[in-house]
Amino acid sequence: MRPDNSPAIIAAARRRHELTRAKAVQAIRELERTGAPVSFAAVAQAAGVSRSWLYAEHNLRQEITRLREATRSAPTPAIPAGQRASDASLRRRLEVAEQRIRQLRADNDKLRRQLAHALGDQRHAGRGSASRR
Repeated sequence: MRPDNSPAIIAAARRRHELTRAKAVQAIRELERTGAPVSFAAVAQAAGVSRSWLYAEHNLRQEITRLREATRSAPTPAIPAGQRASDASLRRRLEVAEQRIRQLRADNDKLRRQLAHALGDQRHAGRGSASRR
C-alpha cells in the first residue's frame, strides 16, 4: 500500500493559493498606487492570473469592483501646478510659432518668385532655340 501523501499535496495547494493571492493583492495595490484604472483584466494581467480566478475569490472580487467604481466616478486628476504651463509661457510659445509662420511664408514667397523666374528663363531659352532653326 502506498503512503498517504494527501496532506503534503493539500499544503502545497494552499501555499500556491496564498502565493497567487499575494500576487493579485500586490497587483491591485500597484495599479491603485500608480493611478491606473483597476479592472479584472488589468489585475489579471499584472498578477499573471486568470480573470475567472479573480471572480472566484470573493474578497478580491469585492475589492476590484470597489476600486473600479471609484476610478470610474472620480474626476480625472488635475495636472499639478508645478507641471502646468504658465500664461506667460504659453504666450511666448505662441509668439515664437507666429514668428516661425511669418518666416516660412517669406521663404515660400521667395521660392515661388525664384521658380517663376526659372520657368520664365526656361521658356525664353526654349523660344530662342526654336526661332534660330
